[in-house]
Amino acid sequence: MSSLRAQYDADVSRVSPRVRPVRPSVTEADLAPLPVAVQRYLRFAGVVGRAHVRTVRARMHGRIRSRPSARWMPFRAVQVDRFDEPARLFYFDASMFGVPIRGYHRYVGPSATMMVKLLGLFPVARSGGPAMTKAETVTLFNDMCLLAPAALLGPAIQWEGGDDRSVSASFTNAGHTIRASLHFDASDALVNFVSDDRLREAADGQPPISSAGQRRCTTSSISTASASPHPGTPAGTNRPVSLRTLN
Repeated sequence: MSSLRAQYDADVSRVSPRVRPVRPSVTEADLAPLPVAVQRYLRFAGVVGRAHVRTVRARMHGRIRSRPSARWMPFRAVQVDRFDEPARLFYFDASMFGVPIRGYHRYVGPSATMMVKLLGLFPVARSGGPAMTKAETVTLFNDMCLLAPAALLGPAIQWEGGDDRSVSASFTNAGHTIRASLHFDASDALVNFVSDDRLREAADGQPPISSAGQRRCTTSSISTASASPHPGTPAGTNRPVSLRTLN
């Protein structure tokens, strides 16, 4: 059986576009149908005048844990998102008491899966099925908001109202629809993302049985830069992260 990293690398090769056509630049006319708060955010993120984004690669490091009561683990991760043919591939290396832990979240086509292995050999958590796919759909939409704001111009998003500083939206991929609200500060930066459509995983990776397992997903204290070295991609966040568009 191949390693999780080998599976990730193979999937990256499969989902990466084979051709790189010239992509049109984002214009003010593209922004016109969007809610005012989203228009302002996209201008803040510097997407106008830059090419539309199809794929993004990210490298990040920080700390991660499986549940609120668990010990934090240092981790490093690599990730590839594709937005025109949606896919999300996320591989991480972590360490618990000096023991390596490796994990891979895979969302391609209509379904998502997750596997975590101790020493890269022994499965300690796994998940799949509708609850997992819905959770990963929330995460994919969150990635669009944070890593590639120009992707918010896509037709899979339905904006559902709001005001100058917040907006609600639904996002649909492969028949899975999730909802979230986006919140912006006075500078038009995105400062929070809230969704009730992501389930907290149980310790063994399986979705919790009771409704008490439902947990609001929030991404707060977000900081994005107004200038971007890559089309439609924020220059950074308040955590160490390196971003670049693949094409």
